[in-house]
Amino acid sequence: MDFNVKNLNLYLLKNLPSAYLCGVRVYSISDAHCTVRAKHRWFNQNPFKSMYFAVQNMGAELTTGVLVIKAIRESNKKVSMLVLNQKSKFTKKATGVITFKCEDGLMIREKVNEALLTNQGISFWVRSEGYDEQGDKVGTYDFEWTLKAK
Repeated sequence: MDFNVKNLNLYLLKNLPSAYLCGVRVYSISDAHCTVRAKHRWFNQNPFKSMYFAVQNMGAELTTGVLVIKAIRESNKKVSMLVLNQKSKFTKKATGVITFKCEDGLMIREKVNEALLTNQGISFWVRSEGYDEQGDKVGTYDFEWTLKAK
């Protein structure tokens, strides 16, 4: 599979259908960052007429997970990956199109290399932030990833 936006969104449809049905889509990817968008709709809203927290977490986690998968694939080695912990801070009602951004791609690449060099399990925290269409931050999402070379 070529590692591009179209193929990642097809991967979502096949392997993470709940995220896909909720409107979560990869928007851009590079070695350094990943951007994911989700539009607030009836299907993904909470009773308060904003985006349900789980949908926000899906979008934010995807920004970090795609970067981990990309770094592992480009290493041409087998590495297991898993989210160990997660923390979220919601700062504003999420309505409209929400853009989630993770800019920790280079650090993630270093951590994959560390896991391969040490042959030990490692864990590290990665941050994603969500913004509405006006550029206001709606949340901060931290994920603790674990990696282990196979």
